[in-house]
Amino acid sequence: MANDFASVIDEARHRAFVGRAGELASFDEALRADTPRRVLFVHGPGGIGKTTLLHQFRMRAQIAGRPAVAIDGRDVDGSPESFRAAVDRAVARCSGGDAPSRDGLPGAVLMLDGYEHLGAIDAWVREEFLPSVQAGAVVVLAGRNPPSAPWRTDPGWRALVACHRLETLSGAESAELLERAGVAGSLNPHLAALGRGHPLTLALLANAAASGSVPDDLASAPDLVAALVTQVVGDVPDEAHAIGLAVCAQAWLTTEDLLRRAVGDRAPEIWDWLESRPYVSRGADGLYAHDLVRDLLDADIRRRSPDAFRRVHRIVHGYVIACLRRADGTDRWLAAHQKVYLHRRSPLGGQFWALREQGAAAVVPGRREDHQGVLEVIERFEGEQSAVLAERWLDAQPENLVVVRSPAGLVGFAFQIVYPADPSLCDADPVVRATLDAAARISPARSGEQISIARFCSGMTGHQRDPYAVLAGSVMCTIDWVSRPLAWSFMTTLDPEFWGPAMHYVALTTELTTEFADRRYSVYGIDWRRLTIERWLELLGERELSGASGPPPADMLRPAPLDRARFDQAVRAALRDLHRPDLLGAGPLMGSALAVGFDGASVERLHAMLLGGIEQMGREPRAETLCRVLDRTFVRAAPTQETAAELLDLPFSTYRRHLAKAIERLTDLLWAVEIGEIRLDVQ
Repeated sequence: MANDFASVIDEARHRAFVGRAGELASFDEALRADTPRRVLFVHGPGGIGKTTLLHQFRMRAQIAGRPAVAIDGRDVDGSPESFRAAVDRAVARCSGGDAPSRDGLPGAVLMLDGYEHLGAIDAWVREEFLPSVQAGAVVVLAGRNPPSAPWRTDPGWRALVACHRLETLSGAESAELLERAGVAGSLNPHLAALGRGHPLTLALLANAAASGSVPDDLASAPDLVAALVTQVVGDVPDEAHAIGLAVCAQAWLTTEDLLRRAVGDRAPEIWDWLESRPYVSRGADGLYAHDLVRDLLDADIRRRSPDAFRRVHRIVHGYVIACLRRADGTDRWLAAHQKVYLHRRSPLGGQFWALREQGAAAVVPGRREDHQGVLEVIERFEGEQSAVLAERWLDAQPENLVVVRSPAGLVGFAFQIVYPADPSLCDADPVVRATLDAAARISPARSGEQISIARFCSGMTGHQRDPYAVLAGSVMCTIDWVSRPLAWSFMTTLDPEFWGPAMHYVALTTELTTEFADRRYSVYGIDWRRLTIERWLELLGERELSGASGPPPADMLRPAPLDRARFDQAVRAALRDLHRPDLLGAGPLMGSALAVGFDGASVERLHAMLLGGIEQMGREPRAETLCRVLDRTFVRAAPTQETAAELLDLPFSTYRRHLAKAIERLTDLLWAVEIGEIRLDVQ
């Protein structure tokens, strides 16, 4: 039975405490002297539970009969004299005496909280103070920042110090913490998701629930957000640092290149500052902020300055798209992960939270040795017939498999079919056949164009609802859609209840259903000739902010695509009307890729593309004469073709032969632009 308030408070703290098994075990080993590590360095961002953990250490020390001396770095002015005085006061409180010597508490546990405030005397603490402490003592240093290099590199301290970075609580631990705080079971999953495993946030959400005010999201709890931003993020030096922090919150990974787009030449300085923040981690490819910090900054900036939030989002979105466009190999995969992360507010965005629970994951190209595991999963969830088809498709197009691996092995995959493909295999797969027939019925693919069909997608345990399936399918499609000359893209699923809202979010509007092996497949599609990839990326950039869904606005859609014969006729007419904007703007090419850019269709863009095509021809081997013929016939047009032949010093019959060949070559080149095989860089 507790006999004072201190005991009552400690009992309540003990009942509410969850997690930190590794840290507690490390402390217990130090208490028992079962390890040479007698100094524990505990670090992590504000609100992560450092002080709460120190209370548990103190109680365990007392149970073991060890005096516990606690000092708060905020009470020390940063000098050795002030530190010694603080220790003396703490020892006096602990011993019940006035001012006993520090040596009068053998086997003491010395706990220094708020160690980040003692940075000015860190070297003195390490080199002079701690070496004077009795050998049987245990020391705990707790602060926001990780230990400085000498703690980790000096052979003596390296043998004595155990470093513990406090991570967020797991989903199960979060639920347990809320339950112990008295949160009703029905509210527990929602609040656990909002809290992102951050103990202080979970505690504040539990308090909100107790008062009957449960927020739908952090943005609807501005007082809670303001308190957490102050506690977790702390002070920000100036506007450039604030912009850099906002970029780090919105981007999946932050690089100096990305920061340079936002803060210019101060990017290296802002990078160094971000890297030193306890809520920012450094990965192999860049910096990333803790999930909760992202949520807090998003909610705070949206509330204080929606315009600033949009500006930062445009910077991140534009950078990611530029990387996708120019990158290949590993860089393109990294950019695709960046792009997928921007959709965390989509109907499937909750899967990114679930993935954090399961550990880091990256989508990579599949290998032949992955096939057996993939086929076993397909057979388990979709049946033997589907597995037989999948094996044939994997043999035919192995390069179209992507997988997610963990230390335990394969955890998810996605596979797409790219058409044109083996006709007999297409006919053998009723889902693919129905999809291709639908495309042919609505708007057939033209020569040189491809159709992609996301055919199989699964995780090892949750099939198509598995977070790893969501990740694999999303990254695969992102890379595929921006890098291929596609007429159509389709996604097939056995779970339209789960995937349907996401398909509507990404503006896939064509829908059909088909059956195979006693299973009903839903198919969603998009015609890239009607909604260009550039306009689609623009649309998704807005939906990343708003979470809106549904078909694209009518004014973003192009007319139905021209077939090759009509395209060739339209190019010939456009060349004749090259200097007549009124006629050029009324022609059928205004609905083609030659005229449509990010800002919609324009006569100016069509004119520039026609000239760009002619200029591109002039750079081809042995095409100079053809380019000169086009120039004198259409660009700097002579009054008549006879005059053009004279200016070119060509017999008229030769001129006519060259003109026909030049127009044929130009239409071939512009057709390649139209179907997405090549790009022309024009102003």
